Amino acid sequence: MGGGFRHLPHTADVLIEAWGDTLEEAFEYAALGVFEVMTDTSRVEAREERRIKAEGYDLEALLYDWIEQLLYYFDAEQLLFSKFRVKRISSTAPSGYTLTASAWGEPYDPTRHESRTLVKAMTYHMMEIRREDNRVRLRFVVDI
Repeated sequence: MGGGFRHLPHTADVLIEAWGDTLEEAFEYAALGVFEVMTDTSRVEAREERRIKAEGYDLEALLYDWIEQLLYYFDAEQLLFSKFRVKRISSTAPSGYTLTASAWGEPYDPTRHESRTLVKAMTYHMMEIRREDNRVRLRFVVDI
């Protein structure tokens, strides 16, 4: 089946729906959906890797931290990402969840990377994580 993402209508912000056969794959497509708001990710080369460890007291907080950490690299280093690999999402009961992942991309170059809409932050607004029909579906809003 495979994963994917799409942008849905939302007033003033962007509602992203991502899905995958596993929770890890759905988180990967969630990240791709965020960066596709900002640029055409097919034109972003996977030249630099950043290793990421995210944490959350529940899966929603984990998704929030995952996306916020990726956005930090854009804010701090102007890095755009186009490839994501979530190696593991683990339950760390009773304290919550951890995610171990890598993201690949390159610095923003206005001569090669289309400038779309800047994503300012992740939000909890309309956030959902649910399993259905042997898939995992995520929904969340990013602030633009």
